[in-house]
Amino acid sequence: MEDKEKKVGIVANIQKQFQKRERKKTNYISAHDSAKISRENRKITNIIERKRKRRFVPESEYLTTMHDEKNVVEFDNVHTYFFTDIGTVKAVDGVTFEVPFGKTVGVVGESGCGKSVTSLSLMQLVQRPQGQTVEGEIRFNSGDKAYNIVNAPASVMQMLRGNEMSMIFQEPMTSLNPVFRIGAQVDEVLFLHNKGMSKKDVKEKTISLLELVGIANSVGVYKMYPHELSGGMRQRVMIAIALACDPKLIIADEPTTALDVTIQAQILDILSDIKTKINSSIMLITHDLGVIAEMADYVVVMYAGRIVEKGTAQDIFNRPSHPYTIGLMKSKPVVGKDIERLYNIPGNVPNPINMPNYCYFKDRCEMSIDACNGAYPPFLKLSETHYVACYRYENTKEEGARNE
Repeated sequence: MEDKEKKVGIVANIQKQFQKRERKKTNYISAHDSAKISRENRKITNIIERKRKRRFVPESEYLTTMHDEKNVVEFDNVHTYFFTDIGTVKAVDGVTFEVPFGKTVGVVGESGCGKSVTSLSLMQLVQRPQGQTVEGEIRFNSGDKAYNIVNAPASVMQMLRGNEMSMIFQEPMTSLNPVFRIGAQVDEVLFLHNKGMSKKDVKEKTISLLELVGIANSVGVYKMYPHELSGGMRQRVMIAIALACDPKLIIADEPTTALDVTIQAQILDILSDIKTKINSSIMLITHDLGVIAEMADYVVVMYAGRIVEKGTAQDIFNRPSHPYTIGLMKSKPVVGKDIERLYNIPGNVPNPINMPNYCYFKDRCEMSIDACNGAYPPFLKLSETHYVACYRYENTKEEGARNE
């Protein structure tokens, strides 16, 4: 009996060691392989960088036409990759959606799904040369002209950033320069885009912007350094910088992160009021479904670099259709409902360097069907505004075709 137990223990130990070696083999990359990948990546990024750094880029390369003039931004099959020494990370892998004029579009999804990289691709702030937008179009409507941001040279982007589109960054303490006073940092944006303004006019405009975002002691704050302000005050300053030139589009990347609930509500109220006052659009990136429900007109749900579902806020919250969206909805706490433990989506996000050739969510999905073993699902139309990338709704597509 003891010998039998010993044999079982030995077999179990061998299996454990084998599994450990297999895991190591999968995750391990040799220095030789890493150097080879790095050389190949440099070839690719050098070609892209040479094209980007040309002195004179003809307008025909970066001017385009909007598919719908009612949109301020159109993302069309955008791919943004990071060329690392261990492989190519597909951070944004074929994203398509629109931001209409005067509307708020909420982009939601777990950490690492590509929300911030999508917004940084629009601002052309992805860290180069490793990070590159390699495919697709990002069309920006300035009113007079439409620009393809992917091909736009640095000189054009310098004119668009801050003036036509601006960004409220995720962490105000690291976004504000600790060695410059608040006033100087807001003034800089106004001086850059309004060459004719005098110092006195710029200071007055800065103080009025600080008042606009709810800072009572605006004259005092003008002379302060970032470390002298609370988190909520710093976030208000970031909003003031973003609004300095009345942009057509405001990108708010987690604007309420690390703020207490009362301050969060105030920041969201400020954004809503300002959107109405200057008639701008907002692209709101957040994890907080409550913020999305309150602020957004349209919602885009991202997972592993792709959009899995998009529609109006009513579509997504009243009729969540993708298993991932359903999981997100189930995982949020509900007031008045007593539960021992919140729902947790099982499994892990796939490795972004080695993505599967089927639906990225399949290995975590509790509703998968046989069709999910095939190619990545296309977008299926559930209504005029509601789209989902899931094979479970193929019958809906067939019914829609029969009705047409």
